[in-house]
Amino acid sequence: EMRCKVIGEGGNLGMTQLGRIEAARMAGVLLNTDFIDNSAGVDTSDHEVNIKILLNELVATGKLGFEARNALLVEMTEEVGSLVLTDNYRQNQAISLMERMSVNRLGSKQHFIRTLEAQGKLDRAIEYLPSDAEFEERRSRGEGLTRPELSVLLSYSKIELFQRLLESDVPEDPHLSAELARYFPKAIQERYGAELEQHQLRREIIATAVTNSMVNRMGATFVLRMQEDTGESPAQIAKAYSIAREILDARALWADIDALDGTVRDSVQIDALMRIWHLLRSMTRWLLNLPGEKLVITKAVARYAPGIADLRASMAGLVSASDREAMSVEAAAWRESGVPSVLAEALSGLAPLSASLDIVEVATERRLPVSQVAEVYYQVGETLHLKWLMDRVEELPVSGRWHAHARGNLRDELFTQHRTLSAQILSAGQGRSSTGRRLVEEWFASEDPALRFTLAMFADMRSQVGMDYPTVMVAVRRLAQLVNAGTR
Repeated sequence: EMRCKVIGEGGNLGMTQLGRIEAARMAGVLLNTDFIDNSAGVDTSDHEVNIKILLNELVATGKLGFEARNALLVEMTEEVGSLVLTDNYRQNQAISLMERMSVNRLGSKQHFIRTLEAQGKLDRAIEYLPSDAEFEERRSRGEGLTRPELSVLLSYSKIELFQRLLESDVPEDPHLSAELARYFPKAIQERYGAELEQHQLRREIIATAVTNSMVNRMGATFVLRMQEDTGESPAQIAKAYSIAREILDARALWADIDALDGTVRDSVQIDALMRIWHLLRSMTRWLLNLPGEKLVITKAVARYAPGIADLRASMAGLVSASDREAMSVEAAAWRESGVPSVLAEALSGLAPLSASLDIVEVATERRLPVSQVAEVYYQVGETLHLKWLMDRVEELPVSGRWHAHARGNLRDELFTQHRTLSAQILSAGQGRSSTGRRLVEEWFASEDPALRFTLAMFADMRSQVGMDYPTVMVAVRRLAQLVNAGTR
């Protein structure tokens, strides 16, 4: 009846939640909720209170005069506004990202709601979220959740994660203390950095910043899925995510994507964000699966960041011919959609980085150049068509939690065997001056029965129209048997 394409609520309860959902589902209206559209007001108040707590303490101890305090507050007004708007920009971006994935990942949203319900933390009837029967109806129609519904999930996920992080050692992590400074305007960072560490609400501010960073970038269900897939705590997940973000230098990529506002279609920006999302998810999961002690962010960044930077700088010369062609085609598509060449090249190089942590780990363990390990790794994948197999894993249908577990485990296992086989080939060629490609060619030229059988099996599988869970499991298991044969 309103005949609107876009609605922003300038006050609370401009519409009912049922009205929002109906407008989104039935009329395709673009809208969120009142608490999303008005969150800048709350955010501004939070910044004001946290700044005044710090400054009032400085006044009380005689480090700052009252008039100087007031002048500083006026001086910081514009920057506080910018910080608040950035927070809200990210939140809207998160809803758009969740909306893009809503149909394909509807099961994860349903599971998230069920989990919160079982814990007594959510009543879906009060929040007007779909019943299980309604979920099935939407699934059959290829329909996901609306932005108003996703807004509710985003809110609940932040509330839950904040509490878990506050109860953990995350606010004490030295690396994440930078989140405390980043929350405040530069004038405070530069003049009162030491005093910030003594802020009364230091832990709460850091927990809030880490929560916003992770949920806004990875969505409402990311932490729950990582918990169930790896058995790790939200605190460990936050650390693993922070490591992945730093070693990928994701902030620089996000800034370049944000800079495209108004110059490309918003769908292009969401596509670009999705590329980073997939890679960060993969890296986070890899880090959580590391054996041993709890993750230390600074130590892990120092171990992996240099190697990944080297890998990115020379990626085009290390990947296989088919990967290089795929990167070229993708970069051209990005440029065609209006993305600048430098960013287009960076985005097209993200897919091969899904194995970057494996490559750097092997190079570190064996004290080999990252380039040599990468060359062997990518050539092994090309010869055995492992990218084709990974694509089949990604295409497997997920209709519930256990399907998601099964697919995730297959993905992990395929990466593990690919890495181990590459390490075996490097060991066989140790002490020789052959290139990585040459080492792989020589290894695959052998008449080893296990290798010949594996190649024949994979060739037969590639001739099939489709692959189901049992067939993919057989393929991954066969690869593991090949690896085991190499250890004997």
